[in-house]
Amino acid sequence: MRIGTSQDEPAGPDALARLRDQLQRAADDGFASAWMSNIFGLDALTALAVAGSQVPGIELGTAVVPTYPRHPAVLAQQALTTATALGGRLALGIGLSHKIVIEDMYGYSFDRPARHMREYLSVLLPLLDGQPVSFEGETLRASIGLTTPRPGPVPVLLAALGPQMLRLAGQRTDGTVLWMTGPATVRDYIVPAITEAAEAAGRPRPRVVCLLPVCVTDDPDGARARANRVFAIYGQLPSYRAMLDKEGAEQPGDIVLTGDEDAVAAQIAALDEAGVTDFVAAQYARGADAERTRALLTSLIS
Repeated sequence: MRIGTSQDEPAGPDALARLRDQLQRAADDGFASAWMSNIFGLDALTALAVAGSQVPGIELGTAVVPTYPRHPAVLAQQALTTATALGGRLALGIGLSHKIVIEDMYGYSFDRPARHMREYLSVLLPLLDGQPVSFEGETLRASIGLTTPRPGPVPVLLAALGPQMLRLAGQRTDGTVLWMTGPATVRDYIVPAITEAAEAAGRPRPRVVCLLPVCVTDDPDGARARANRVFAIYGQLPSYRAMLDKEGAEQPGDIVLTGDEDAVAAQIAALDEAGVTDFVAAQYARGADAERTRALLTSLIS
């Protein structure tokens, strides 16, 4: 199991320089990958193209780019451009986002999300592979080819929590990227479902990129309480709420990997045994706990 890290989203006029420094530290510490969200701050692909092009030797991923606001041909063009800037080190994580974002904020319909994603992939994947597309579906159309440079395959990882999305991820993409999904749910539900779909489609073993909050501390109750505050919204969004319920977790803090060094190391090892291919640490600790968390992660890498 590879170990990666998620990046804080820097703000302000020096945001890209600060992101570059974060990525450089992750590379220097030996992390296999660094992942960036795409919410309301920096555009993740643009930011990774600028900052990541200055930091060699580490895979850089999006977790995740929402599909609805971008035509798949536009996303393919942007992703290939970013991959070119990064020398082929991009992992493209994509997802539906949430109804509250797509309908209430962007003004798009969130109807038929599974069909939207199936049709989206029918355009995106061939274009990423350098093939022109002529497609007419129920939710989108495309008749286009791209001349964007292609430095090599761009792995596509689908944010997949429900059964339909997990099947789609296994059948057609390189894997899934998860957030706010507890260890038992990953072991008993996510990994079996996506693996079965990939095997039935004759595809290689899918990547399971699992992002979870982690905090090495002598006060795990305090770490969980802080996680409940920091990640409160994820206990309310329906897709994540369903994963917490499946885990038997009342609040986001209940799935945090926390405790002393031995306890957290054991929790990370359990993810490896569950079939996670990439563990990505969302480090939200502060002060001495943040230093202990980083030290543990780098020791596990080495």
